[in-house]
Amino acid sequence: MSRRQVVHLIGSLPFIGAASGAKAQVGGFYYSGPPSDHFDGQRFFNPGGEISRGFGDFLRWRLTKSAAPWPEPYPSPFQDTPPVRVGRRDLRVSFAGHASFLIQIAGHNILTDPIWSERASPVPFAGPRRYNPPGISFDQLPRIDAVLISHNHYDHMDVPTLARLWQRDRPRIVAPLGNDAIIRAHDPGIAVTVMDWGDRLSLAPDLQVFAEPAHHWSARATNDRNHALWASFMLRGGGRSVYFGGDTGFGGGRHFQGIAARHAGPDVALLPIGAYEPRWFMAPNHMNPEDAVRAFGILKARSALGYHWGTFRLTDEGADQPPRDLARALQARNIPARRFTAMRPGQVWTA
Repeated sequence: MSRRQVVHLIGSLPFIGAASGAKAQVGGFYYSGPPSDHFDGQRFFNPGGEISRGFGDFLRWRLTKSAAPWPEPYPSPFQDTPPVRVGRRDLRVSFAGHASFLIQIAGHNILTDPIWSERASPVPFAGPRRYNPPGISFDQLPRIDAVLISHNHYDHMDVPTLARLWQRDRPRIVAPLGNDAIIRAHDPGIAVTVMDWGDRLSLAPDLQVFAEPAHHWSARATNDRNHALWASFMLRGGGRSVYFGGDTGFGGGRHFQGIAARHAGPDVALLPIGAYEPRWFMAPNHMNPEDAVRAFGILKARSALGYHWGTFRLTDEGADQPPRDLARALQARNIPARRFTAMRPGQVWTA
């Protein structure tokens, strides 16, 4: 194996897990509980969904990949300085980059999958690095009331950022089943509230979060695949609603149909639109823009914001391919482009 191929493998740590300080508990388990329609007593799974590709397929992709070039750097024209709070009936969503949003709803400040680190990796010297800085500087973040973590991949669960937030604000950290063990392994002092699919949690008297399914997988170490759950979230408060899709494949649309049956269409759906090529490998776990537009329609959201593109180079598509593919998908369905925005770091949406 060449040196370049080794570097490519290291660069794919978010897709395969890696040995790190966040060691699994005995036997690699993070969670112990009764079997369910998405937990077999040992591992979590996508009910009725596609099975993720195995390590052999991963090697085939990484050793034969032909990735489009990215500009270096890939700067955003936006930079946000958010307000301390918004009004009780207002909704403001600011994009920091990748899957990190500041959602200001019902007078509360919520962060999703915050990563302010330079790399999405268990080590500081290798792995995917930023092509642009966060669209909100950490020092400009208002006091954070709650943090929603969708799953444990390094580009979504950045423990150094969680530790900084905890030290500064003591936010309520919410994560799917099993992920509390990972965070506590790094810092036993951090309190984490765990949720299963279908759970409802009051973040404040006027703000609720619902844990909903996603079609994905999890791994943080080499021996812990699918030992912690993944999820999406619906936020409702102040007469407003926001859906955060986490990291997900389309999976035939089954989980989106279930969410739509349980919830009225949100004001805005935050949907991933990047890290999707090659499709033969990525389709089970990552939507492409066409999938995201289909999900948007199923959810009956008024607007949508696309993320998971243009910050970390994770897969084969070019940096600007997701917004171009999104424009084509919207045009094919006669959906006005203003209803679904491919967000750049620092860009802001308001209801």
